Amino acid sequence: MPLGGEQVPQNLDAVAVRAWCGLALDALGRAREEIDAINVYPVADGDTGTNLYLTVESASQAVDAAFTGLDPTHPTLAEAARAMAHGALIGARGNSGTILSQLLRGMAQVLGADRDTDHADGRALALALRRAAESAYQAVAHPVEGTVLTVAAAAADAASGADGDCGTVARAAYDGACRALDATPEQLAVLGRAGVVDAGGRGLVAVLGALVRALSGGTLPPRAASPRTAESAGSAAVECQDAPADGAAPAFEVIYLLEADDTAVDRLRTRLDGLGDSLVVVGGDGLWNVHVHVDDAGAAVEAGVEAGRPHRIRITHFGVGDAHTAGAAQPPRERVQRGIVAVVPGEGLAGLYADAGATTVPTRPGEPPASGELVEAIRRAHAREVVLLPNDAELRHTAAAAAEQARTEGVRVALIPTRSAVQGIAALAVHEPDRRFDEDVVAMTSAAGATRYAELAVAERQSWTMAGICQAGDVLGLIDGDVALIGDDTTRTARSVLDRMLAAGGEMVTLVLGDDVPDSLGDDLEKHVREVHLAVDTVVYRGGRQSALLLIGVE
Repeated sequence: MPLGGEQVPQNLDAVAVRAWCGLALDALGRAREEIDAINVYPVADGDTGTNLYLTVESASQAVDAAFTGLDPTHPTLAEAARAMAHGALIGARGNSGTILSQLLRGMAQVLGADRDTDHADGRALALALRRAAESAYQAVAHPVEGTVLTVAAAAADAASGADGDCGTVARAAYDGACRALDATPEQLAVLGRAGVVDAGGRGLVAVLGALVRALSGGTLPPRAASPRTAESAGSAAVECQDAPADGAAPAFEVIYLLEADDTAVDRLRTRLDGLGDSLVVVGGDGLWNVHVHVDDAGAAVEAGVEAGRPHRIRITHFGVGDAHTAGAAQPPRERVQRGIVAVVPGEGLAGLYADAGATTVPTRPGEPPASGELVEAIRRAHAREVVLLPNDAELRHTAAAAAEQARTEGVRVALIPTRSAVQGIAALAVHEPDRRFDEDVVAMTSAAGATRYAELAVAERQSWTMAGICQAGDVLGLIDGDVALIGDDTTRTARSVLDRMLAAGGEMVTLVLGDDVPDSLGDDLEKHVREVHLAVDTVVYRGGRQSALLLIGVE
């Protein structure tokens, strides 16, 4: 794209990072099907475009969150870059998505090095792209040329030779990446046989093109799509890196987030390298994303357990294309008429919802699910009709996007805007799968809407609230999402919250206890309700790890 004319030097700041994420997500959304169609390496499973999209979606959400915090000022460049990298890390999907997350992390290490500046110039951007390529090569156990790694290195080389502002450097990196991408079929035999360029590299070109647009505006010349179709791409015979001598590719892709120290991760790399191929381990500072192709998925997960604490474990059978934990492919099954999909915090609640027949999407504090995860859960429900329970006010837009996507796939989806897991419990309690869909949705929506919700949390820092100034360690009582009480004792604060909620009436109290509170809290509150609020029933559940300190629902 010719820049043309005299222009103000373009620098990279937090606002530009946010624009880059949005434009990259849009570009990958438009190119997703094309990239999926040319995905023949390391496994011809046709999902590279989708995985890259989901990875960038998570990065974009993290940057947006950095702009919508309590601090009225914009985040710094360092904060925005770190948010982008962290979001990509926790949302990384597939081989290429995991590598992209490491590329963004490498950039963030350079862009966040000087916390006293609010922008980066062309030289800093070139250094960031160089660090990105180097860190990505280091993260891959056995780097292969003709892949996204080659494209990233070429982009860094071109950026290093450019002289100018960030817009000029970004354009040089984009042009270098395009040239390298076009050469990938000559470097990797499987690409040459299939007549396609590398899918991961094609995705990186889209991301770099978005960076050019974020910094300089305008449009880029469209790249010609590969002539290979999605139908023919799936039939390619693919040789994975380090494939067994008999030519058989590993059966499973295993991905998980891992909380572990550097020494344990070094041992894990060695262990997983002996189990399979396509090994990529990215991250740092105690949080890692692990990706590997293996025949023994259980052994790969067990290795993670020995190294630290794995979570968000995903096991995909390449012959099935669906995430599961069984060791063999399942035969096609008939769709059920109706399913429930719910986002749930905590293992205990996940079990409770699953017992009620729901397909669950577990979540952790600070790690909201992306719309792609909700779409996949809707697919796992394998139903003609699906009721979606986001159970979080902040997920309303994400859930709406997922519902819209699922509708394009022929699934009838009703989104009930539940703002808490206790509202979801109330909706599940009246769910009747044999009832007409519309009637069932109305009944569930009514039950959720009639349930007031509250939460107890511990303040992490001093801050202003609707109830005044809280200090770190204070117990906060939130009613319908707003801080209503500030206390210094969990039990007394919980009683006060219950009394306020029941002052307006109620017939049923639902208590969900977090892992950090004793069973005696539930007993105490149940006794308090029985003695002070006559004719009100109480039910107590255990939320398990990652759930809130205490959730309260009043119907």
